[in-house]
Amino acid sequence: MHNSYTKYESLDFTSDFMFCKILAKRPDLCKELLEIILEVKIKRLVYLNNQETIEITSDGRGIRLDVYVEDNDNTVYDIEMQTRIVPDLPKRSRYYQGMIDLNLIERGARYSELKKSIVIFICLNDPFGKGSCVYRFSNRSKEFPELQLKDETEKVFLNAAGERGEVSEKLRNFLHYLAKKEPCDEFTQKLQDEVVKARKREAWRLEYMTLHQRELEKFEEGLEEGLVRGLEQGREAGKMLQLIELVEMEILTKQQAADVVGMTLEEFEMKMKEK
Repeated sequence: MHNSYTKYESLDFTSDFMFCKILAKRPDLCKELLEIILEVKIKRLVYLNNQETIEITSDGRGIRLDVYVEDNDNTVYDIEMQTRIVPDLPKRSRYYQGMIDLNLIERGARYSELKKSIVIFICLNDPFGKGSCVYRFSNRSKEFPELQLKDETEKVFLNAAGERGEVSEKLRNFLHYLAKKEPCDEFTQKLQDEVVKARKREAWRLEYMTLHQRELEKFEEGLEEGLVRGLEQGREAGKMLQLIELVEMEILTKQQAADVVGMTLEEFEMKMKEK
């Protein structure tokens, strides 16, 4: 974590922090981006939040969505910036969509009232290795491909490194901007203008540095806890070897040694075999 730090002045639109802050500040750009990606017209956005946190489970586990949007046509969008490809990306998209539905149910909606949900991953690299600029997934029958499930869920993966597929000029320009960091039309120029403005925002700079410091502290705490656990495990392993040696020297019986470490006789004998 601490080795991946990027200076605030060097952040661009693909930075998770910049991506979230700009789209939250400029709902008009967020709306235009959705229209470009999905090739639809959206009347208006009724809710937009960056870093939306959804916590459903009793142990407090949940997810933090980059940009969570609801429009006036009963549709929910989750837009995620993905700067590196991870092997569990498809299942992550499934988890995000499920948590969005659970969040709506928690808010009192019936199953029939679940909103249409679209999870969008904006990837800098190809998530599926087919060279396509965009991959769209929706549920349909294997036996009858023309039969759609109509569960109103969709997953979209953009590939900034893609070359194949028929996409609009605006979408191709956006992907070029992500890959090359060079605006090439009116929309991408507006995004770049916001990036330039953002780099001068002292409040955002302070927030970014504060977030980085917190992440660094969490990393160091986790590292310290891991070292402590490692030392404790090492001590326990050493203690076990000493007891086994005492048994083999017939200074202790197996039962006496087992009692020292709180094991049953059978468990201690198993440890002796594993030695």
